[in-house]
Amino acid sequence: MMRILIYSDNANVREQVRLAIGRRPAADVPKVEFVECATAPAVLKRLENDGIDVAVFDGEAAPAGGMGVCRQVKDEIFRCPPVLLLIGRRDDGWLANWSRADKVVSHPIDPVALAEALAELMRERAARAVLG
Repeated sequence: MMRILIYSDNANVREQVRLAIGRRPAADVPKVEFVECATAPAVLKRLENDGIDVAVFDGEAAPAGGMGVCRQVKDEIFRCPPVLLLIGRRDDGWLANWSRADKVVSHPIDPVALAEALAELMRERAARAVLG
């Protein structure tokens, strides 16, 4: 089982992410358990204390956008898990690079693209755990 943190102030976006991922985003990765956060302070607390394996951040979240939160956790969280960033426009790709996101998927959420990107991050996380 892998723990996936979903950060968005919008409950509908969190639900779309959960539905796109399902219980297992690909046959060769573990089942997932979701941890949902609606605020940036909750994200920081969960990442520090709850054994999160991969995070999905909504770049359009307010008041703290997922891009800024991503950059913050990459700077502040020791062994920060990989982050998949949902961006509002493809033109925001440069901001995603600035945020140091590991993968990017654009809104509206494409369930296949989201599941594939998340599964790839889960595989990388599992490989890193094996290597220590």
